[in-house]
Amino acid sequence: MKHKVTLFAVIALLPFALLIALFELLPLAAMIRDSFLADDGITYTFKQYIIALTNPYYTKGMVNSLLISIYSSCIGLAIAIAASYSMTRMSSKIQSILVTFSNLTSNFSGVPLAFAFIILLGNSGVFTLLFKEWGLNITGSFNLYSWGGLVAVYVYFQVPLAILLLYPAYSGIHKHWRESASLLGASAFQFWLRIGFPVIIPSVVGTFSILLANAMGAYATAYALVGGSYNLLPTRIGALVAGDVATRPQLGSALAVILGLMMVVAMWCNERMMRRFRRDLR
Repeated sequence: MKHKVTLFAVIALLPFALLIALFELLPLAAMIRDSFLADDGITYTFKQYIIALTNPYYTKGMVNSLLISIYSSCIGLAIAIAASYSMTRMSSKIQSILVTFSNLTSNFSGVPLAFAFIILLGNSGVFTLLFKEWGLNITGSFNLYSWGGLVAVYVYFQVPLAILLLYPAYSGIHKHWRESASLLGASAFQFWLRIGFPVIIPSVVGTFSILLANAMGAYATAYALVGGSYNLLPTRIGALVAGDVATRPQLGSALAVILGLMMVVAMWCNERMMRRFRRDLR
């Protein structure tokens, strides 16, 4: 009977394994292989990696992608920490509504999000024209198509995702812990410093790693908002693979491998930090 159950489980997992192989493993293997090919697509070489790591144009794109990911992740995480805690202080009905709303907005990204920001805060956006009509210069120093605009758009789709990831972490802080700390004379600041924050910090670190990977891999939002005018690694890869003028898919594959390694290293560092914090909690 046990062997029949095991056989059934293996057969049931075959479609999923086939899906993973065809749409993830095989494309990944093909991308890695192409990254070691010359522009002729035949000769194997390290030339593409040398160009990617020595050309200032591409290294600047790597730095820009890393910086915008760190900035948007930190800002989004700070907002989400406060927002998720505020949600726990509300009634269960309101919490359910806010979780549903966060779930919906976390999926609102890509071209629709960029288009929405252009309509609202672009050069001829609704709020831009409205503020000008009222004689207010609120958006005078804000340019949606600049670094600040990109960060604002990235933060918008980072915050709901961070809330969904952090909100359950507060359930690990039991109410009687605060009552006990209060009876022992601890202030609210002391409670969060010594009890509350150490409990949620592994979730905070883990959420940061997910936000970082989410921002570094974002392509459609940045491309729809600034196109190729701002040097980001995902847009450079897209231009090399499916550009309007000339394509260099082998170099694009090398940059994609480097982008993947950057994300893996960032998540590995955060995983190490999470393990350390969890070990300290024990």
